[in-house]
Amino acid sequence: MIPTDAERDAMRGVADHALDLHAQGKDIVFTAAVVKDGQVIATARNEVGDTNDVSRHAEVVAIARAADALGDRSLKGCTLLASCQPCEMCLSAMRWAEIDRVIFGAQQANSAAAFFRFPKLKISDFHAACDGAFEYLGGVEEDRLHVIYAPEGQK
Repeated sequence: MIPTDAERDAMRGVADHALDLHAQGKDIVFTAAVVKDGQVIATARNEVGDTNDVSRHAEVVAIARAADALGDRSLKGCTLLASCQPCEMCLSAMRWAEIDRVIFGAQQANSAAAFFRFPKLKISDFHAACDGAFEYLGGVEEDRLHVIYAPEGQK
């Protein structure tokens, strides 16, 4: 999978947002965006700490905002961008929204295990379980995001 120029630009913005939050000392630093037809239609950051709602991951918030912006729960033709590989809940929400592509920065293999509740499940397992209904690419901007998501002692 090759990201479009618009997806690469949006992914830089997602990474910049995460790095800005990290520089401010925020403790839950995940950011996301949704792109359709070369345009960013929604952006979000993790809201779990603000709301005490464990479902308010950046990806889920971005998906909800994109659906609201388009007036449709189907986000076919959209790409989800995330600063870190989406967790199991976020990948499921992505599929329920019918998102076709996901691009992310920090990959599960290079991230702290605490970010994944089912660490033995890999994105390739989700991809196979839905017969390849979405494309994915990880590691975009990962070199910049390593400082946030790498396991302690590897930052």
